[in-house]
Amino acid sequence: MIRRTFLRSAVLLGAFAAGVAASSPAAPVSATIAIDNFTFSPAEVTVAAGAEVTWTNRDDIPHLVVDAGNPRQFKSAPLDTGDHFSFVFAHPGTYHYFCALHPHMQGTVVVR
Repeated sequence: MIRRTFLRSAVLLGAFAAGVAASSPAAPVSATIAIDNFTFSPAEVTVAAGAEVTWTNRDDIPHLVVDAGNPRQFKSAPLDTGDHFSFVFAHPGTYHYFCALHPHMQGTVVVR
């Protein structure tokens, strides 16, 4: 009798845990953003706090990734073709950024 009760409880607990996991997917722990044809792709990424985001320049001209916030949290050096820049987002929030050389290029990192 006690064994059956224990097994039922374990099955119910497992089903509950699986349901919670399925309903709230975890944000990635890292993300890669391509700079190509004067765009950031994807234009928006969502990551977990503590995740590293890397931008890679695939254009044949330089770009410079800059946080739009005040004060700025990150700013890359000029990125030539094939160069990359990484930043670890330690705190939750929404971070808008742009290319300082081509301000029409914009993107967003959402940190949960």
